[in-house]
Amino acid sequence: MSSVAVAAGEGRVGLRAGVRHIGALVRRNALQIKADPQSMIDALLMPVVFTLLFVFVFGGSVGAFLGGGREAYAGYVIPGLMAMMGLNIAMAVGTGMNEDFHKGVMDRFRTMPIARSSVLIAKIVVELGRMLVATSVLLGVGFLVGLEVRTSVFGLLAAVGLSMVFGASLMWIFMLLGIAMKSAQSVQGIGMLALMPLQFASSIFTPPASMPGWLEEFTEYNPLSSLADAARNLINGGPVAHSVWMTLGWAVAITVVTAPLAVARFRGQR
Repeated sequence: MSSVAVAAGEGRVGLRAGVRHIGALVRRNALQIKADPQSMIDALLMPVVFTLLFVFVFGGSVGAFLGGGREAYAGYVIPGLMAMMGLNIAMAVGTGMNEDFHKGVMDRFRTMPIARSSVLIAKIVVELGRMLVATSVLLGVGFLVGLEVRTSVFGLLAAVGLSMVFGASLMWIFMLLGIAMKSAQSVQGIGMLALMPLQFASSIFTPPASMPGWLEEFTEYNPLSSLADAARNLINGGPVAHSVWMTLGWAVAITVVTAPLAVARFRGQR
């Protein structure tokens, strides 16, 4: 947190004060969710819809390719869907940020004597809580349709933690878009254009071996493939070092580039 503040040129706000600001803003954002429970609908329903849709529509054919049935596909796709939870929550962060600007909420924050980065970090903390709820629902439904943890509880928790770290990095991208774009619709439109190819040209839904050669090669460099493979191997067993380090590397790189830009843009005039 302090590194982001330094990168944004907020040396006048101390670390202790910054943490206090973040805590107050997290409480405010959490109370907003409590006052508007409908804002949790996407986190509660999307995991159910995605799990049932992919397992029961594609489970038979892709499961047969994996050498099993729907249960085999559940073990393959649900760890991959953990990456999708981060994508969808991150996109909601960007549209929500843009709407807050239009309502004047963010302008009021910028007039207060608080660390500018604390507003954005508090937003990420609360959204990570929503992502944790979504992931818990996803895993709960997954266990009902055949998901098994073949490693250990620690492997499962590591997969969840890795997904949240990568999801947090994506939130910085969408907050930057939410600040820079003129409307929430444009944020969502650009997000969909960028993320749809990345989602489906990855190992989230199907094994890359079933794809054409040029597309299979692309999936090897897709950060969503790294996350899906890491989560899958942490839960099902298999080599994890390369995919875990690749995912962490992508998360750090994305955060280092976009977090200072988002904070700097937030400090300036829209």
